[in-house]
Amino acid sequence: MRTFRALSALLTYPSAELQAAIPAIWQTLASEGLLAADHLARLEPLLISLESDDLYDLQERYVLLFDRSRTLSLNLFEHIHGESRDRGGAMVDLLETYRAGGFDLVGPELPDHLPVLLEFLSTQPPDQARAILNDAGHIVLALSERLTRRESVYAPVLAALVALADVRTTPEAEVLLSETDDDPEDLAALDAVWEEAMVTFGPDPNAGCPVSRDILAKMDMPAPARPAAPGPA
Repeated sequence: MRTFRALSALLTYPSAELQAAIPAIWQTLASEGLLAADHLARLEPLLISLESDDLYDLQERYVLLFDRSRTLSLNLFEHIHGESRDRGGAMVDLLETYRAGGFDLVGPELPDHLPVLLEFLSTQPPDQARAILNDAGHIVLALSERLTRRESVYAPVLAALVALADVRTTPEAEVLLSETDDDPEDLAALDAVWEEAMVTFGPDPNAGCPVSRDILAKMDMPAPARPAAPGPA
């Protein structure tokens, strides 16, 4: 499933290495045949932009979209748990799933970073990879819709993932889409949105991460007992 790895690369922070790899990414997407012709055509403007535009302009565009807009965050659990303690438990679950699948993190990104998840999916059997992506489909669908609203050149990447996962509109996706989109230029509003949540000490009767467990239900595989060693590839 090299297509997942190619789409993962397109969602990473732009770099000279990414620019140099664009021809190979395009060849992978076209040759593997997982994406329909219309999805390939819609990806072309992004591929051309990443290969030929000024690197600093590309990086600024990326930061404005994905780093300064919480509703477009590529960290999936941000959309479910925010900064609550449940997010930590979900991260542990996901790390265990990665390790059970023979995948170790080697970069600085969090386990729930979408490009990291896609890199993992590229190492898994096709049916399982699609099922896992479908489990997180409501988040992917919401991201796709939001990027389309903004007429972002990145929107076709998320639309391709929606197609690969065969995602349909769900109540969960509607809840996510009901939230007002961030304005990355409104720094005061962004500060308020990203304000750190109050920490509550002591036992939490609601502890645990049932939402993340539901999302990753098809990913669950028994992992051998051993010390955690975070290691997208």
